[in-house]
Amino acid sequence: IVNARISTRVEAYIDYLYARLQRKGYLHRDAQRLIHNDRNHFAATMVALGDADGMVTGITRNYSTALEDVRRCIDHKPGHRVIGVSIALCRGRTVFVADTAVHDMPTAEELADIAEEAAGLARRMGYQPRVALLAYSTFGHPSGERSERVREAVKILDKRRVDFEYDGEMAADVALNRKVMEQYPFCRLSGPANVLVMPAFHSASISTKMLQELGGSTVIGPILVGVDKPVQITSMGAKDSDIVNMAAIAAYGAGS
Repeated sequence: IVNARISTRVEAYIDYLYARLQRKGYLHRDAQRLIHNDRNHFAATMVALGDADGMVTGITRNYSTALEDVRRCIDHKPGHRVIGVSIALCRGRTVFVADTAVHDMPTAEELADIAEEAAGLARRMGYQPRVALLAYSTFGHPSGERSERVREAVKILDKRRVDFEYDGEMAADVALNRKVMEQYPFCRLSGPANVLVMPAFHSASISTKMLQELGGSTVIGPILVGVDKPVQITSMGAKDSDIVNMAAIAAYGAGS
């Protein structure tokens, strides 16, 4: 009886995945192969159909591959954008850094979405978000294409009338150092930023990994935000403590 029930659920997983992929060039036997042979597709489908509350993966394959597997099975939350947020714990400070996993060169619209998602995570973690949209320039000097996108993202947030502090574009030292920030009395932030929105994925990834390796910081994540089910992806070769942290975050998502 137990084997029959398991077989029935596996067939349900195959049918579910095939329904999602059949207009993307996949045959039924492709869905069957993925469910039978790939742990990410099997686990993500279990979560999607409610047979598991959450999942943690990524230790044996790179982040982007694991994320692609998951997104074949699970959609984003309606009205949300999927991003990665890393939490840096450094010298008694907690700073959220985004997007450290998904968007390579985000547009102004995407940067505004990233700011909202990261601020939402910070608030759920018990922090009052102060969001700095970073660039190599500060408030128009020096000018450049990337900085213009960041400035446009600030204008988009203005139109959305979001309920958290934000400003940009600004350099990292302006965002994090109160004395440096005081040189710009028109800055909207009431204090040093605790949410940093990076202008591109590469700058976000490089900075967090440098903090971890050279700055003596503890970096948690990237935490996957905006997925419709509790899914977290560790980095390859993650330590036991990293896996436990991600499992706790997935469990928190399942209970919220």
